[in-house]
Order: sequence, then C-alpha cells, then structure tokens
Amino acid sequence: MNTAELAELAAQLRVDSVRASAAAGSGHPTSSMSAADLMAVLLGRHLRYDFERPEHPANDRFVLSKGHASPLLYAAYKAAGAVEDGELLTFRKLGSRLEGHPTPRRLPWVETATGSLGQGLPVGVGIALSGKRLERTDYRVWVLCGDSELAEGSVWEAAEHAGYEQLDNLITIVDVNRLGQRGPTRHGHDLDAYARRFRAFGWHAVETDGHDIEKIDEAYREALATTGQPVVVLARTLKGRGVAAAEDHEGLHGKPLPHPEEAVAELGGPRDVHVRVGEPPAAAALRDRTIEAVLLPHYDVGDEVATRDAFGAALAALGTARGDVVALDGEVGDSTRTEAFAKAHPERFFECYIAEQQLVACSVGMAARGWLPYASTFAAFLTRAHDFVRMASISGAGINLVGSHAGVAIGQDGPSQMGLEDLGMFRGVYGSTVLYPCDANQTARLVAAMAGLDGIRYLRTSRGATPVIYGPGEEFPVGGSRTLRTSDEDRVSVIAAGVTVPEALAAADRLAEDGIRVRVIDLYSVKPVDTETLRRAADETGCLLTVEDHRPEGGLGDAVAEAFADGRPVPRLVRLAVRTMPGSAAPDEQLHAAGIDAVGIVNAVKLLAQEKATG
Repeated sequence: MNTAELAELAAQLRVDSVRASAAAGSGHPTSSMSAADLMAVLLGRHLRYDFERPEHPANDRFVLSKGHASPLLYAAYKAAGAVEDGELLTFRKLGSRLEGHPTPRRLPWVETATGSLGQGLPVGVGIALSGKRLERTDYRVWVLCGDSELAEGSVWEAAEHAGYEQLDNLITIVDVNRLGQRGPTRHGHDLDAYARRFRAFGWHAVETDGHDIEKIDEAYREALATTGQPVVVLARTLKGRGVAAAEDHEGLHGKPLPHPEEAVAELGGPRDVHVRVGEPPAAAALRDRTIEAVLLPHYDVGDEVATRDAFGAALAALGTARGDVVALDGEVGDSTRTEAFAKAHPERFFECYIAEQQLVACSVGMAARGWLPYASTFAAFLTRAHDFVRMASISGAGINLVGSHAGVAIGQDGPSQMGLEDLGMFRGVYGSTVLYPCDANQTARLVAAMAGLDGIRYLRTSRGATPVIYGPGEEFPVGGSRTLRTSDEDRVSVIAAGVTVPEALAAADRLAEDGIRVRVIDLYSVKPVDTETLRRAADETGCLLTVEDHRPEGGLGDAVAEAFADGRPVPRLVRLAVRTMPGSAAPDEQLHAAGIDAVGIVNAVKLLAQEKATG
C-alpha cells in the first residue's frame, strides 16, 4: 500500500474503533486511536499472515499486549477481511467473539489472552524462542505494547531474557502516547528514557514519530534488517489522535467518545478500505510430533525415593517418548530435578533463570505454538507468577507446572522456601488439575498422565525421600484416590496426600494396636477430587480427618469439604494443617510441630473416637 492508502487505512481503524466502542457503550477508543498508524503500516507493508490458515507455520505472530486497545485489533481484522462490519459492532456484547480484551478461546488469530498489562511481551518471548530454537522458521513476532505497562517488572524480565537469547525475530512496538488511566505516565514522551533501558538489556532501539507513515515504515525496515538483537520501536503518539476534543486529553481512558458521530465525521467518515496482508512464505512444520510408548522409571516397594527425583526421571523419559515435550527451569533444575531432562534433551530445555513470571510466560508462548511445556521451580516461588497462571487459564493454554520443596517437610530452610499456599492457589484457577503424589511410582505415572490433560496442570513434589508404597505397574487415574487401609470397623477416615500419606499409614498401624480401626485414603488427585470415595467414607465411618502439609485455607481440607457442598448431610470434618509460622528445624521436627505427623494423627483420632463414644 502506498502512503495515501495507508493513511486512509489508519483513518478507518480510528473510525471503526470509535464506532465499535460507541456501539458497546464502553471500551478504549482513545488508546486504539493512538496506535492506528502503527497498525496500518504493519498490516499494509510488513505483516505476513494468512487469516484463513492461522496455523500456517510461517505466519508472523502478532501479540496485542495493550489488550484494552482491542477495538484497534478488531478494526484491523475487519480491514483484513477476517470479520464483517456487523460483527465489529457486536463488540463487548453477550455472545460476541469480540470481547473487551482479546482471547484465543474466541478468536483463532489471537496468540494469547491479554489485558493484565505487562504479559504480552513475556509471552511473545516464549513464541520467539519457539520460532528460533524449536521450529527454526523465520517468522517474526510483533508485540504492540503501551507505555504504561512498561512500569511492570515482568516487561523487564522479558526484555532481559530476549536480549540474552538474542531474539532477532522479536520486534516490540511501544505506543508511547504519554497518558495512562489516571493521568500522565512515568516518562511521558521521553522516548530516550525507554530506549536507554532497552539498550541496557541488549536491544536495538529505534525512536520514531508514531503518526508519520513513512517514518514508521523506516523504523520497521530497520527493525527487520537488525540481526543478533531483539528490536524495540518506540513511537511517539497522541492518545485520541485525529479528534480535537480527545487528542492528548486526560480523563477519557476507558470511555467511548462523548460525541461519536461528530468524531467519525471529523475523521472523514466511515470507510471500507480492504488490506491484502502479505502472504507467509512456504514452510513446513518442523515440530517433532512423534509419540511413542513411555518407558517410565520403576521403583521397588520399600525403597526410599523423593518424589522430585521420580519427577525428573519421568520427565526425561516422557521427553524421549514425545518430541513435543519441552522443559523450562527457574535456575533450580538441580533441586527440582529438571536437569535430568536437560541432559537427555538439551535442545528442548530452556533455562529461564530466577524470573518466575517469565518462566510461566515462556510456557504459555510455547504452548501457543503447539508444544507441551513442563515448567518447574519451588512451589513457594510459583506464587510470584500467579497472575500469569490466571491469564494462561483465560487463554486456554495447556501447560504443566511442577512445584517442588512443598510444605514444612523441607525442614531447615525455613518458611520463605516452604510452599504452603500452592494447592489453594492452583485449585482456584479455572479448569485446573492439581495432583499431589506420595511416592515415586505414583509420581511417574502422574507426570505421564499430565501430558494428556487440558488447561493448567499442577504437580506438587517433595524434597525428602519417602517410602515407595505402590508397585510400578499400578495406575492412578486423575480424579481418583487410593484406599490404603479399610475394614468394617473403621471409626474415622484419615485423608492424606503427599508426605502425610506415610504418616497416616504409620498412625493407622499404631491405632490398630490400640483397637481403633481407621480408614486411610490417599487423595493424590486434589482437583478433581474423588467425591464418590469421600462420600462413601463419610457414610461408613461418620467422621473425616484431613491431614495436609499446607495451610488450612484452600488445600486438601477444603477440597474434601467441597465434596459435600451439594446439600447432602455433611459429616464431621476435622482438619490437621500447618497453622503456625514455622522456623528452621529438621523435617520430622517440622511435621511434629505442625501436628501433621503420625503422632498428631493418632492424638486427633483418639480424641475423635473418645468424643464419638461419649457423644
């Protein structure tokens, strides 16, 4: 497209952003209008994309990090012929694909859900890593950011990672329009302030006028000609560009223009410009889709093996069986045991260093490109990335997250290293699966099972060795449980998971010596939970005792309680959990202090039995 045609396209993008927001009665037209010229030049001269084949392996990938500017994105889809004008005017309405912030659940051309600012670039880094190191194709990843979101630390985690990896297939466009939600941004129109920061992380920075078509084109060409570095195009723009009553004015963020018909007329009226987006080059998908039988590690009953060790060995085995498995680490691979995968499959291992937001974001980006990521760090540190997990769920991303060093059982390192909130955090995520194995063979089976699940999958592993209680050939279906002790004389059902399972078994043996029979249930699937087994245990024993190396809020106890949330009679439910702030101590001392070891279970059961007898 020539300059005049691009100017007309930009005007149409502005007009349609105003129209869509007016029809919705809400939205962010001024944030869309500032970036219209940037989008027009990208669409008309540089993007290579087949909208009829969004899965084309050579398509450029576009991420709208400033997701609130969705009217601009949808206006661009209209100009490219992907949506009709009638659909454009359904923006933000019930049942419309054109949501307030774009998601890939609704639209096949959207790479990742955005709207929580500071996430588009980190995910874009994951997509770029996939293109450069896994797919080995020459597609470009274009990320459009706003200047306000550059205050987010996750942006700079991404910037450093991209610079370190020399991702010259990544081009970030920053719409520096000076105004945020409540007023001016931190650096206003000081492009050099942003340029210095990006250059410090190894980026090539280009400063330009974001409303000059030819200068934008020159900036993009310079970006495409740069090798060995990611590129940031810093574009000076004006919010509400083209409408005098809105241009560079505060107080209009997130609002339709007050007089949309007048604004459309001032912009030259509606148009029907159609852009022919450049075709992607011919390319074959290089992804290894081989799936063979998994030869999982086997452990002998009675051995003492840490579940983190079994996870590492199982992941390496899964990587051998499946060419689409990738592993990501937060610089703790020697502790989480992802180093086993790194040694076996170095070409599919990614070190994200101590940047947990980037760790999860890379996983989301790689999942968007069809890979099966397993990302691991300490359970406690995944809490830093909770918003990225939440947004991954909104994206419908299929990622596996593994948190090691869970609970007080890690011992002397103290509370800063103890994952005590992780089960609750992951249980609260839409569509998630939460697994907590107690022994090595169970862990290996569940690692393999995670590969066939949808959504966010979380596996909790333990630092210390625990006894192997299951044989290597046993199956552990997701949503199931295992009843390890049962009799017709059971007076209480003890429900445990992970490190508390062997404690519950030891307690059951001691109680049996005193003539008190208890049922022991290994609830390895914390979500979905085995409601049938729990309800049967309640009917037959009348009392449930949960014991967990986790805070009482949101973990095993709450999962069990929800099995009785349908109005049926609720059994007596007693919860043993970590209720104090731990210090440093040996693992057995930690479990005892928290009251979740065999002694604590025995005492709790005896008290319950006494109350039932006198009740």
